[in-house]
Amino acid sequence: MKYELIIYWSDEDQSFVVEVPELPGCMADGKTYEQAVANAKEVIEEWIETARNLGLPIPTSSGGTICN
Repeated sequence: MKYELIIYWSDEDQSFVVEVPELPGCMADGKTYEQAVANAKEVIEEWIETARNLGLPIPTSSGGTICN
């Protein structure tokens, strides 16, 4: 599944922050852009696994544009 990622630099944290708006509360960060995206992929998998374990619905991807 592919989800929209919002990636921005945080001066306060001195890292890239990734938000996954389709998965409430799903966020990650990293010192580099690549690290932040890799961390976000892990967090998305964990979010989905936790939702499944709790019997919660898993939002479907909006199918937005994917940027590399």
